[in-house]
Amino acid sequence: MSSPAMSRVLLSCCLAALLSAGLGCESGGGYAGKGDLATEPYRLDTGLVSRSICFENPSGAPGQGGKAASNLGAGRKGAPAITLKAGQEVQLCDIYGSGTIRHIWMTTANTPVNLRSLVIRAWWDGQAHPSIECPIGDFMGTAHGKVTPYFSAVHSLGRNAGMNIWLPMPFTTRARITLTNEGNDNVPLFYQIDYTLKDRHPSDVGRLHVLFARENPTTEKQDFEMLPKRTGKGRYIGALIGVRNLHPDQWWGEGEIKIFMDGDAEFPTIVGTGSEDYVGLSYGMQQTPFLYNGCNLDQNHFISMYRWHLPDPIYWQRECRITIQQIAWKDGLAETEDDWSTATFWYEPVPSEPLAPMPGVDERTGNIWQDNK
Repeated sequence: MSSPAMSRVLLSCCLAALLSAGLGCESGGGYAGKGDLATEPYRLDTGLVSRSICFENPSGAPGQGGKAASNLGAGRKGAPAITLKAGQEVQLCDIYGSGTIRHIWMTTANTPVNLRSLVIRAWWDGQAHPSIECPIGDFMGTAHGKVTPYFSAVHSLGRNAGMNIWLPMPFTTRARITLTNEGNDNVPLFYQIDYTLKDRHPSDVGRLHVLFARENPTTEKQDFEMLPKRTGKGRYIGALIGVRNLHPDQWWGEGEIKIFMDGDAEFPTIVGTGSEDYVGLSYGMQQTPFLYNGCNLDQNHFISMYRWHLPDPIYWQRECRITIQQIAWKDGLAETEDDWSTATFWYEPVPSEPLAPMPGVDERTGNIWQDNK
């Protein structure tokens, strides 16, 4: 693992790569829209307004942060966190205007069941249904609720579930995000959302969409669907993929990814060569997290892996559907059934179609990582 200083440099490079890859957000004011915020930090004429929301300033309003009182007095760390009760929904932000969420940090109880029980939902620009609906652990970069410290171009996680996501989330009129505790336990919740206002976005700017899916087990000869069919234009960013191998006597990862786009029928335009190949590894799985690809968990038949298509974009103009085959190797290729989950990330304009229904909390938490493993 690299040093903290090197990690910060690489994370800055990650953001620069995101922006240069077309995910940057053109700003208003005197800013000409050339360059970006990461590679030209000396620019002061962007016209952007910096804001941040947490429990110490839940509205993000200027001059309103840190007013709550503690035993030390007013303004002395009076509201850093809440206890999120079982069944409770809390609104993390409700922002009006044009802007971009640029970073979310969060921490809570570092248990597998909790990280699959808390659900983040986001609505962009007044749309009635959410564009993001995902368990917080998978949204923040780890499958099975098992936190391992690592960073990529999209996420960074500390060993005690200090979780960060860095993908830009643009909006033109409104951004609303909630977190719901669908579990049985009351848990602590700390968070911060960093964003800018007065970004100048076209009406058809891509809004971040995230979908969670799980099949436990998958169905033999039926490909796992990472992204159900979307219509209109969009860009596939990538996925956090969880696998629980139900057949330890065989290699689970021979299945190929299939990306059907813009009129593809039986056969796709983009196809991979194997599951570990898709995440940029080879000859089996190795716990090796890299910037755009890799594996952040490979223990006790539980795998968490990811692939981010940032410097190698995947665009579609009319429609897209993404699947991955369920094929194993045991004395040759064989159809198989395993436990698969995905948090799939993409951008598309709104209004957009509703997300496919998310599995309930029992389906999400069954057979996941146990802390004593």
